[in-house]
Amino acid sequence: MPDLSLRHELTSDLFELPRDEKSRAAFRLTAEQVAFYRENGYLAGVRLLADEQVESLRGELEELFQPEHEGRELWYEYHSNESPDPSQVLFHALGAWRTRPGFHDLLWNPAFTTPASQLLEGPVRFWHDQLFCKPARHGGVVAWHQDYSYWTRTQPMAHLTCWIGLDDSTKENGCVHYIPGSHKWDLLPITGLAGDMAAIRDVLSDEQWEQFNNPVAVELKKGECTFHHPLTVHGSFENRSERPRRAVVLNTVRDGVCSASNDPLLGGVPAVPATQPLGGQFFPLLYAGE
Repeated sequence: MPDLSLRHELTSDLFELPRDEKSRAAFRLTAEQVAFYRENGYLAGVRLLADEQVESLRGELEELFQPEHEGRELWYEYHSNESPDPSQVLFHALGAWRTRPGFHDLLWNPAFTTPASQLLEGPVRFWHDQLFCKPARHGGVVAWHQDYSYWTRTQPMAHLTCWIGLDDSTKENGCVHYIPGSHKWDLLPITGLAGDMAAIRDVLSDEQWEQFNNPVAVELKKGECTFHHPLTVHGSFENRSERPRRAVVLNTVRDGVCSASNDPLLGGVPAVPATQPLGGQFFPLLYAGE
């Protein structure tokens, strides 16, 4: 199995790059969408994938669920169940882009890189990807958290997360919930990713806790995505439905973000010395912007 992190270009015909900036304009967010993101810390319902692209990624994902799949040595992390409760399963893995052409080429999808550049206000550089999958009937939670609390080893904070549904995502099967405006809060302590949804109460002020009375459940069609700010508090509840809830997450930074650690930033990846910008084999530039 070749390591696709060595290829910083499309490797299949699943996606097509725009011929010119006029062609790319079809993927741009409106001024209203950008304003909504700035005010609320998230933007939902952006279409990234056609149905046939979703089906192709689903096929690759089924291979990756198998414990002895080709390329298993390339993962940064691989958890067949990150939940502490075996009756509530949360499949979570980092590094799919290195193992399969569809998940690799998704990074260069102009329907993703174009709005990402608008929201980052600059060139888009890859940070890392994730798979979050909840099986039918007993899918686990992703507890309330801010993404940047796990990423302080990279600075400054100029990050963007894109959550892409490979299934229709609903309240019943564990869609993402957001706390609007929480991107204006300070960084919160980590309270755990796959366990207790109530744990975050211990690190919130009374005023912040009041905002939890009105979380927004973001229901999506397969192939649609949400973008969110690195401080936006979000989480998702159990999947109690008869359908799976599968998703791929693309995490990016504005070009120029640096390592803040002399330790490896991801499992199995050579260290980027502190103060040096992300780049090279594992952190490619996806779009230079306009």
